[in-house]
Amino acid sequence: MSEYDPSNLFAKILNDEIPCHKIFDDDNVLVFMDIMPQTRGHCLVLPRAPSRNLLDADPAALATVIPYVQRVAVAAKKALNADGVRIMQFNESAAGQTVFHLHFHVMPIFEGVPVKPHSGAQADPAELAVLAKMIAAAMH
Repeated sequence: MSEYDPSNLFAKILNDEIPCHKIFDDDNVLVFMDIMPQTRGHCLVLPRAPSRNLLDADPAALATVIPYVQRVAVAAKKALNADGVRIMQFNESAAGQTVFHLHFHVMPIFEGVPVKPHSGAQADPAELAVLAKMIAAAMH
């Protein structure tokens, strides 16, 4: 396994070098909309603590981030009236990881609506901004 690269895409987002549609941000985590969503409301939960993925993460960072994953899942389901929520997390390229900073996908699931493939197609920024506000409001 390679070392953590502090110049990875998500590290740049965490350092405000690249903009994102923030849902929640504090000293421990950043939650923002996935710009290539596979479902309506697909968002990402990142610990601020640096690690490539689950395999090298500090257990204390994991203990801190998981309650946020749950909180975001509950809020996304409520805000978007989803039928369920899928949580995904990938570790290393062979498992599908493409950005090497630990992150959790929170994907609202809607009955009868297929999950889109990870195509690289970016969503409408205005829609992402609206969704971010809806999920953020449901977190309070």
